[in-house]
Amino acid sequence: MDIKSFLYPKDEVSYITTSSNMKEALDMLEACQYTAIPILDDNGKYFGTLSEGDLLWTMKATPGLHFDTMHEIPVVSIKKRLKIECVAIGADLDDMLALAADQNFVPVVDSNRYFLGIIRRKDIIEYYTRNIMD
Repeated sequence: MDIKSFLYPKDEVSYITTSSNMKEALDMLEACQYTAIPILDDNGKYFGTLSEGDLLWTMKATPGLHFDTMHEIPVVSIKKRLKIECVAIGADLDDMLALAADQNFVPVVDSNRYFLGIIRRKDIIEYYTRNIMD
């Protein structure tokens, strides 16, 4: 079993780019019903992850910020409360499992940090549950 077996590919993952603003991020989170979303740079490299909590804390910490002015806040300026680590597609399965223990999903990148997709903790748990029960 390797990391590729768990990969949820980029073309099936919702994400935002570094050129997105806070309003676009909130709209995307609402549409895909994620609690966090990968951020890619304009070249498709993994930049980081933005969470609902990041948006809420930004709203609290920004006087005068309202839903109708969120488009003025670039996502790159939003402080990320958690650093979501990514894993290389060729990494050991143990490396990915260690990250998945602390993250809802693990972003997967190639050797140049181009985003390939995610590994969802849910899929890992389902896989191991099926194989333990068999």
